[in-house]
Amino acid sequence: MDKLDPACAAEKVFASEPNHVECELPPLFRQELPQIVSDLVESCQDKDAFHHLNLVGLPSRGVVIEIIERLKKVLFPGYFGEHEVDSFSLAYQMGIEINTLFELLSKQITLSIRHECRRQQMVCTSCSERGQKEALTLLYKLKGLKKILTEDVRAAYQGDPAAKSFDEIIFSYPSILAILTYRVAHELHDKEVPLIPRMMTEYAHSVTGIDINPGAVIGRHFFIDHGTGVVIGETSVIGDHVRIYQGVTLGALSLPMEEKGELLRKMKRHPTIEDHVTIYAGATILGGETVIGTGSVIGGNVWLTRSVPPGTTVMIEAPKLKYKEEGKEKNRESNGY
Repeated sequence: MDKLDPACAAEKVFASEPNHVECELPPLFRQELPQIVSDLVESCQDKDAFHHLNLVGLPSRGVVIEIIERLKKVLFPGYFGEHEVDSFSLAYQMGIEINTLFELLSKQITLSIRHECRRQQMVCTSCSERGQKEALTLLYKLKGLKKILTEDVRAAYQGDPAAKSFDEIIFSYPSILAILTYRVAHELHDKEVPLIPRMMTEYAHSVTGIDINPGAVIGRHFFIDHGTGVVIGETSVIGDHVRIYQGVTLGALSLPMEEKGELLRKMKRHPTIEDHVTIYAGATILGGETVIGTGSVIGGNVWLTRSVPPGTTVMIEAPKLKYKEEGKEKNRESNGY
């Protein structure tokens, strides 16, 4: 049996003492580390390897998240941030946020454009100018976005009896963060700003469990109840006054691998949901030619790959339940509800 190093033995005895010093391991295998480094550097020469060497800088995920947090303060003033805001300090606080947002957005958009130019082997000529222009365009859109988000909050209040107040919805509902982030990202997506729109919505996805592609088109008065597991694909079109529940997927039909390619990226692959539609939990609606007509109701766990006329209710067939009581099994033809 190996003898315990005296220093380690002392450390073990006095481990419970405050300010004790941990045992330092001897560098027995440290000489192996240069070989590991060499192997990894060599692996970057593989033509199939992914790396970002010798290219311009990428947008910062941390800064993109900061932009979203600052936009929350602007779009819902007084709800977020460390300082209280009243009618006297509103202009001052708003001025600080808008100036900061302009600087952050301009730089991150410029980085994304430069990266795309380099990726496409194009010469950057006015990337910085366009970065500032797109940042300013987005900031001008905020007034209109604020009105639309106000409708989304009202939709949540009207659609959820558990909601006690508008404040509760703004502070705590994951759908509001997801929709706010989507609506901002969609504006950048429409202006063909690379990378950043998807970075924004994937951040919201990671926090809320709601996956909305920035390319989707979503109308006014939109509400996602609960929200976990919702997926809204890139070419989805959603009308006004639509309500969906957790686990809903608006997705694309899967095609054989040999049929996939750049052409598929330009096609409408996801469904269209017209006005005043309700889609209940777990429903899956697939395909670019699938249209859910105005005023329809799609029941829970329904699987749809074809269009539904306006005013239609679609439900799965009632299940057959089996009850077992005190060792006896009973089959009942019931709807299970």
